[in-house]
Amino acid sequence: MEKIIIVGAGPAGISAAIYAARGNMDPLVLNNGIGALEKAEKIENYYGLDRPLSGRELYERGLAQARALGVRILDAQVLGVGGFDTFEVRTTEGTLEAESVILATGGKRSTPPIPGVKEFEGRGVSYCAVCDAFFYRGKEVAVLGNSDFALHEAEELVNLASGVTIYTDGLEPHFSREHPIAVNTMKIQAIEGDSRVSGIRLQSDVTALEDGTPQESVMPADGVFVAVGVAGSSEIARQMGAELTEKGHIKVDEKMATTIPGLFAAGDCTGGLLQVSKAVYEGSQAGISASQYVRRRGNA
Repeated sequence: MEKIIIVGAGPAGISAAIYAARGNMDPLVLNNGIGALEKAEKIENYYGLDRPLSGRELYERGLAQARALGVRILDAQVLGVGGFDTFEVRTTEGTLEAESVILATGGKRSTPPIPGVKEFEGRGVSYCAVCDAFFYRGKEVAVLGNSDFALHEAEELVNLASGVTIYTDGLEPHFSREHPIAVNTMKIQAIEGDSRVSGIRLQSDVTALEDGTPQESVMPADGVFVAVGVAGSSEIARQMGAELTEKGHIKVDEKMATTIPGLFAAGDCTGGLLQVSKAVYEGSQAGISASQYVRRRGNA
């Protein structure tokens, strides 16, 4: 079992790893790529830089610094985190166990710009299969996404729902393994319903009307689970039952502790100033706090 698993290898995650490593915790960092730093063409407002750095340069320097301190980094996508007392971290490379987890994968994903998604939130549109699967026993449900995150959410639903279909909204599926779940790659026009979701309107790329307009069809669905891209920190925290703020960020205290013992969060996922300096501070505090938590468990 790992002492501390850190989800994310950006400024917050690597800073947490550095402090945890200096505290002799031998942390494991799960890295699924550069994230928001990729969009930073030039960073020149961070302490100690004698020349501007690109986001990628800063990211790669952080990884090199962590490795120089002996931090282990595993390239894997996190699909979900569960457990009680200790944590099970489900990844594309298998399931890992840890005494403490630090979430540092950046801000929450944007809602896909599909008509009906925001309008039906809480009325058939959900962002957490683990949380809401029970309410769709014997019903037809859809999962929106095209990656392993969507596949994981679909697998959480198959044992309860009467039918599960993954809708990729016109994108090519990118699943790392074979699976028996139905996949529809047609473009989504809208999520439809009256008081609750009742169906998904699709646009066919094959059948067209006489005037050349693509034919539309409505597929029945009692619920739509949004799992676009990868599971961000807020999505993971929501699945676990951790409290979020009104804006959907992870709620933490001054020690970067969430409302779940042993679960910490740092960086953009906690809201506030979306800057490297803020992420580094919170990551450092989370690394210290998680180390203290693990030590207290050992003395219990």
